Amino acid sequence: MTTLPRPSTDLSAAEARRIALRAQGFLGAPDRRSGARGVLRHLGAVQLDTISVLARSHELIPYARLGAVGRATVEDAYWKAGAEPPRAFEYWSHAACLLPIEEWPHFAFRRRAYRARPHWNHELPDGAYDQVVKQLRAQGPLTATDLGGAKRTSEWWDWSGTKVAVERALMYGEVVCVERRGWKRVYDLAERAIPDALLHDELDDAECLRRLVRLAGRSLGVGTRADLADYHRLKGEQVDAVIADSGLVPVAVEGWSKPAWADPEALATPPRGRHRTTLLSPFDSLVWERARTERIFGFTHRLEAYVPKPKRVHGYFAMPVLAGGRLVGRVDPAREGRTLVAKQITLDGPKVLPAVAQALIEAAGWVDCTDVRVERVDAPELRAPLTAELSRALA
Repeated sequence: MTTLPRPSTDLSAAEARRIALRAQGFLGAPDRRSGARGVLRHLGAVQLDTISVLARSHELIPYARLGAVGRATVEDAYWKAGAEPPRAFEYWSHAACLLPIEEWPHFAFRRRAYRARPHWNHELPDGAYDQVVKQLRAQGPLTATDLGGAKRTSEWWDWSGTKVAVERALMYGEVVCVERRGWKRVYDLAERAIPDALLHDELDDAECLRRLVRLAGRSLGVGTRADLADYHRLKGEQVDAVIADSGLVPVAVEGWSKPAWADPEALATPPRGRHRTTLLSPFDSLVWERARTERIFGFTHRLEAYVPKPKRVHGYFAMPVLAGGRLVGRVDPAREGRTLVAKQITLDGPKVLPAVAQALIEAAGWVDCTDVRVERVDAPELRAPLTAELSRALA
């Protein structure tokens, strides 16, 4: 049985919440000069997803922290063609994520693991892998369609042999995604796209894991073993093996039943400043882990996009509303022309109406909508005052 070190600091639940908010970029003045790329470096991972309602999740992440940052600017921060050096790479972290390019060496442990045991069970036809690498070497960056076709049928999961091969090469680190065209990955050889100083697998597993646990602690501010493991989808025992040497310090948090660790820099200065009011992507790293979200905010949230429509409670892409350092409701948005439609809204009570209206109006402006329409509020008596609040703000 492992003996845990004694906590160096006791934190109240409110202190832990504020530390987490600052670590995630929602408390205090954001560093606008560094833009979306600075957000990526600060968070260490930005999750990707195909769903696009207001915008895709990788756009919503910097928007939630910086406000109405230009969407083309966000794309350039991640995938700007010909950028020297490249800004980011796509890889498997918390899920499919964008990661700062300087962290390429620290994912060597995962590339080795994938080479030892491929992650997907898709059949890889003989010769397909070598053919994909040969084609990229000869022709330069290509999509899976350019390489010979992404799918065998219209089913999303029914990949062609070419698609299996190029995704396997990405997992192994031989191929990277250098840009997106219409959300399709454009692949190239890692040896051409990753700076020479970073293109290696020389770090052993322990060094990689120490770095990722330290980064997770910095990005979370404070977290349990499960929180730290979840951030880059490590195993609990991998965290255990390196936590003592990670630079994180043990703390006790009021109301948390499990031991926790904190970034010492987060403990050095009390978190103060302005709280962001914004809509959050369900894939935002502030809320992507349900147990942590419930523990810190007392807020239960589930993405219902893959739930049959009759069984949805809050809507297809319900976005938590952050205001005053708390999660105060949900909005399930849609767009009709230049109108942002709030198909369904859940509110904590009448006190949060101004904050929810502010979040809706700012989001509408960001996606070039000039009007906001509210269709349904779970507390029907709040629909009229919310509409009035929106009308005053839009006037």
